[in-house]
Amino acid sequence: MVAVPPIQRSKSLHEQTYQALRTSILSGDFAPSERLVETQLAQQLQVSRTPIREALRQLQKDGLVTSDGSGGLQVTSISVIDAVQLYDCRLALEQLSVAGACAQATQRQLAQLEDYVVQAEALVPGKSPNLKVMQLLNLDYGFHRLIAESSGNRWLVGLLDQVFDKMALLRVQTTQHNPEVLEIRIEHRQIYQAIAERQVDRAVAAIRSHLMASQARVVGEVQQLSTANPSSLPGDVDLLNSPSLEG
Repeated sequence: MVAVPPIQRSKSLHEQTYQALRTSILSGDFAPSERLVETQLAQQLQVSRTPIREALRQLQKDGLVTSDGSGGLQVTSISVIDAVQLYDCRLALEQLSVAGACAQATQRQLAQLEDYVVQAEALVPGKSPNLKVMQLLNLDYGFHRLIAESSGNRWLVGLLDQVFDKMALLRVQTTQHNPEVLEIRIEHRQIYQAIAERQVDRAVAAIRSHLMASQARVVGEVQQLSTANPSSLPGDVDLLNSPSLEG
């Protein structure tokens, strides 16, 4: 059973329950397709079933939880089609993101972007025997989100946050031992240098190349998982039409 910590009582019970479950799902504490049982969750969080039920309803709207087909609920699994379409969304949004960052990024933001790059470059297997790919992917998320923030477009940041939530599910679902993911380090350096030099065309080309390479890596992993265990990766989960992405 997943060790979800009991919630504190400073915020509303519903909000804390929702945030606790959301964090556990996005961090991978709950596996893709894992069944979510109200009574068990209530016991773990030390709350009644009412806030659990409300939180699960909100997580369904977010696209992080879906019906298991037998009246229960489970953590959403992302299909190959979902993975492809999520990356298509990222390609469209993040080209705008880097273009805006080239024009709007402050010196402080550029320094923070470089720090993400340097941290990623330090995660070399030879120097870090216990390297975890998840560390690199966390740096990847921070790097991309900071680029969006640096664009000065708050609407763009909001849209990408919704996509990034679904990408977190995808990250948890896919294999975490793919050595090719280390290419992220080189790709991030190229993106950063283009933004720092305010070279819009170069930055757009770099982010496009990076995301297309990432798409190929991740979609390939989803396809392998789907072939190995087709029942765990449903093809009819349409995350892009979930309420959290409407309007």
